[in-house]
Amino acid sequence: MRPTTRDIAKAAGVSLATVDRVLNGRPRVSRAAVDAVNKAIDKLGFVRNLSAANLAKGKVYRFQFLLPKAGDQFLETVITHVEEARAAFRMEHIEISCRRNIETDPHQISQLLSTINGDKVDGIALMAPESPQVRDAITRLRERDVQVVLFVSGQPGVNDLDFVGLDNSAAGATAGRLMGRFCGGRAGEILVVTETMKARDSLERRHGFDLVITRDYPHLKTLPSIETYGDAERTKMVIKGAYANHPSIIGAYILSSEARLSLEAIAHAPHPQKQVLIAHERTTFSEQLLVEGQLDAVIAQNPGHLVRSAIRVLRARCDNRLPIASQEEIRIEILLSENLGLRAKDNG
Repeated sequence: MRPTTRDIAKAAGVSLATVDRVLNGRPRVSRAAVDAVNKAIDKLGFVRNLSAANLAKGKVYRFQFLLPKAGDQFLETVITHVEEARAAFRMEHIEISCRRNIETDPHQISQLLSTINGDKVDGIALMAPESPQVRDAITRLRERDVQVVLFVSGQPGVNDLDFVGLDNSAAGATAGRLMGRFCGGRAGEILVVTETMKARDSLERRHGFDLVITRDYPHLKTLPSIETYGDAERTKMVIKGAYANHPSIIGAYILSSEARLSLEAIAHAPHPQKQVLIAHERTTFSEQLLVEGQLDAVIAQNPGHLVRSAIRVLRARCDNRLPIASQEEIRIEILLSENLGLRAKDNG
């Protein structure tokens, strides 16, 4: 039979109350008693049933998704899955909320994070651009006993287990391989568009894309990244200007998760040559373009898996457990018009 706290108390020569204090990290326990309890735990092979313990204490986990103010269809899809998770995880005593108040200004993000403490929130899933200010604010959050998972876009120097999203370098390399193959030996330039290169996902995708194109397709030249900042008028202007200044463009790669504005601008910009278009994330808009043959491929990640993984990682951190890395690995999905109706199995 599995050892119990009563067995630990007997082996350590202490009371049940002392065992409870040690297991829950409470004060007023001598160093000798702590050592005796830990030795008994190791000797007996005791594994705590955290679910039962939390249920007995009425423990409720309070997690919050902090998402950008600016966003389109991909973000709306994510929010839909957050709402689904809110209902699904309620039975596990997990309360989930969502706020869209992240801006592009790192000082605003840092200030926002400074208002969060462990009295009201146990953990947050944060989708924010990379910056030193945000990294420092995350460090201070953890010092206040608030767990943090980086959601979709990461920050350098953060444990890989605390990032939920694609391997963006691999996703960019996949896009590079598809672009090279689809261009079919034609020489020309490749337009690269994103909302902002401050986002680490865009940086890593660009790196992976360039690595494959430069190494394996020297007849293709990738142009400097164009940033749209999610503004419709700016997007039209900069993309129209790019095609006017580079008549040899034969393909375009949209780095950012929100691709609708860029794809609409590309569709209306005059370009003399047949285009190969590759974008990220499955939305109703990208699905329609795939069906109509106006988009060649979409590199996607399952948003439901993203949301559930973030919740599981936050819970594991709150319980001082390591997340199960294999369970939280987000797969790269390649969507074409031919396989669009066959939804990839949701492995999350």
